[in-house]
Amino acid sequence: MAKNFANRFEWWFRTLLPMPFTIALILTLITFIAAFLFAPFESDQRAIDLIVMWENGMWNGNLLVFAVQMMLILILGHVLALSPIVDRAIKKGLYLCTDTASSAAIVSFFTILTGYFNWGLALVFGAIFARKVAEQALKNGYSINYPMVGASGYVGLLVWHGGLSGSSLIKVAEPGHLREMAQNVDLQKAAFIPDVLSFEQTVFSSMNAFVFVATLLLIPLALFLLGKRVKPSKISLSSKTTSTQVHDLIGIEKLDHSRIASKLVGIFLVGFAFYKLFIIHQTDWLAFFTPNNINFTLLGLGILSHRSFHHFIGAVDEAIGGVAGILIQFPLYFGIMGLMRSSGMVEWISDFFVQISNGTTYPIFTFISAGIINIFVPSGGGQWAVQGPIIIQAASELDVSLSKCILAMAYGDQVTNMLQPFWALPLLGITGLKAREILPYTALLFLLASVIFVAALLIF
Repeated sequence: MAKNFANRFEWWFRTLLPMPFTIALILTLITFIAAFLFAPFESDQRAIDLIVMWENGMWNGNLLVFAVQMMLILILGHVLALSPIVDRAIKKGLYLCTDTASSAAIVSFFTILTGYFNWGLALVFGAIFARKVAEQALKNGYSINYPMVGASGYVGLLVWHGGLSGSSLIKVAEPGHLREMAQNVDLQKAAFIPDVLSFEQTVFSSMNAFVFVATLLLIPLALFLLGKRVKPSKISLSSKTTSTQVHDLIGIEKLDHSRIASKLVGIFLVGFAFYKLFIIHQTDWLAFFTPNNINFTLLGLGILSHRSFHHFIGAVDEAIGGVAGILIQFPLYFGIMGLMRSSGMVEWISDFFVQISNGTTYPIFTFISAGIINIFVPSGGGQWAVQGPIIIQAASELDVSLSKCILAMAYGDQVTNMLQPFWALPLLGITGLKAREILPYTALLFLLASVIFVAALLIF
């Protein structure tokens, strides 16, 4: 039955969804046609004006900075996951993994914790953890359901947008970003839009704390109970060998491989990050969590956790391929944002949601719409660029908590990661599993997490 379910999912994705870059182009075309037909602006050369709006959005300087910030978060998180210290931590956790149920619960628990800290780190941490569980099972001669354990290593993407590296949450913590996104909001209402939304109002809010704790406890529990019922699977692992051979070092080459030099630089960077956190931001330490400060800290931790600059750059080379989608797709999403905002479509769509919503239902509508959009735009940053102005506009019209609406978007974005395998590509590459093998389990996690998120939006 699980196999048939997985085959249906694979057929659905392969039949109806092209590659993410093609999806971005299709969405651009759909947005252009919709703006041409329905956008409330007057022009004698409507098509040309829309193309100019699209181009200006693509090369918006502030949004391009945002794209680079998100790429660095993924790369540096990936680099940290490849470090010896993380490898040792995973090996210690393997002692608790003795069958499918315990393995799925342990892998998911620690992957969720990691995902709350950094999504790039969680992507690779969960994948490496799941693979090492399989390697241990083969070595010790016991059976596990490897696809289920692999799915457990993907659950960091179920909590990431509500965590410390959530694209929209770290962006709204930057001074001026909300005001920039709200250019079309009525002047009287715009005065009530805050300059920043700190992590205290988003990441560390009571609603988000409830969501995180519930997810951290219920997801591993559900996987543990399910693991008791599923049958073991065949484990097939391709060999992974990495060359560590280094030629004779001469002159300044010794600096590239110096443990002392890398540790000193890493300690300096991490030390300065802690100085900023506890001294400069001592009266408002949550203000420290901006994209630049997070990346600065990850850079220091990455250098400190690897044996030398040479090994650090090797890890960067391995990690950098994972940002190709962000690099080429973000400008297209920014172009869509430019089209929607400059043509008046943001206000038009916001008015529609205002008319069918109230203060209670709008966050639910935001959650649902964000989940649907994430299927087609598998990028939290790109989604915020497109959906952010609509949320700000509608929240101001309905007088709904802006932080709650942004979190609703974050929950919708992250929950359908369990159905959209785009971000699972690093995990599939490391584990050797196929998307159709993990989708039956991630689809069940999608249903459970949806109940948690909707309950939180209704209770708080």
